[in-house]
Amino acid sequence: MRFGGFIAALALITSSVQAQGVDLSGELSLQSRWYADRWVSPGQHSSSRVLVVKPTLRGQIGDNSSIEFTPLFRYDSTENKSTHTDVREAYLLTYGDWDRNSWELRLGISRVFWGVAEVHNLVDVVNQTDLIDHPRDRPKLGQPMAHLTIFGDWGMAEAFVLPYHRPRSFSGRLGSNPTARPISENAQYESGADENRVDFALRYSHAVGLVDFGFSSFWGTSREPTFEAPQNINLPIIPYYEKIRQFGIEAQITTESNLFKMEAIHRHGQRNRLGREESYNALVLGMERAVYAPFGSKADLNLIAEWLYDSRGQRATGIWQKDLYVAGFLTLNDVHGTELSAGIVKDLDSGERSWNVEFKRRLSNNWSIRLEALDDLFMGMNLTFSF
Repeated sequence: MRFGGFIAALALITSSVQAQGVDLSGELSLQSRWYADRWVSPGQHSSSRVLVVKPTLRGQIGDNSSIEFTPLFRYDSTENKSTHTDVREAYLLTYGDWDRNSWELRLGISRVFWGVAEVHNLVDVVNQTDLIDHPRDRPKLGQPMAHLTIFGDWGMAEAFVLPYHRPRSFSGRLGSNPTARPISENAQYESGADENRVDFALRYSHAVGLVDFGFSSFWGTSREPTFEAPQNINLPIIPYYEKIRQFGIEAQITTESNLFKMEAIHRHGQRNRLGREESYNALVLGMERAVYAPFGSKADLNLIAEWLYDSRGQRATGIWQKDLYVAGFLTLNDVHGTELSAGIVKDLDSGERSWNVEFKRRLSNNWSIRLEALDDLFMGMNLTFSF
């Protein structure tokens, strides 16, 4: 990572913050996974053990500024490539008032989230995906940025300057989330500036009555790579990042028991599966229904259905071409915060299905446990200590 200068500057700022203004929190996770036999490649272990440490340091600087620093360390027993460090957040935040509006400026490494859908967020294009940690949760890498936000009664406007592109992180063939063929760490770029090209993004969001909506645009290097495969199958495939333009819209209508959701994008500049540039549209339509106290219990049940569409069809580079996602989330509303969820995705063209089941529960004020099964890929346990 080429963030050394910024991290050094942030450390200097941190040292100047008075002790009583510093807040330290974070998580320590112990993870175990057991893999189905057909997903174990030659040389790969049938199980893995992972340690993740993610502390967060927050400090106030004067009346209108603060800092936040969230590093991450991940140790994977299966391979060195999946053992890594990262900086999820490391920024200076300053804020104030402007006439009848308020503003804030965030400088450094940060993460933002756009979207309303559950299974896949089309409009969420600023941060890169980290595929080392989990194939479904898909946490985001920190992104260097200057992020200006202005908000008032009229809504919220955001502008982003993104001076550095982070390539997608992949696990190796022996790692916790193995790939069928090795992926090269030497990514290729359409831009002559490679990863140093400056990207830009804008977003406007507002809530009017029952409707929350947002419009976004992005000009820059795609976070989603296409791949160039050498004819020699023993050589790794090469990620390739095009210059794209994307325009997105998201909306959510909230009623007493139902949420109606929509995300849509138009993207220009990205290659399709055949290696040809193709402009395309993609859409997610969804509905979420809340069932309160089913069968006279204290629990709450949320039922979700989402339909995903990509105009490229079989030429799409992702898996979301024409799919249906159905899921249920049961919250017991007990003192331990027990939650159970299950979901299934069906490809409406091929008929293929994949599913996941997850159980979460607090063991104490600081300890929590998560059990999951993902299709026939793996079963996992995650024990987390929060401090």
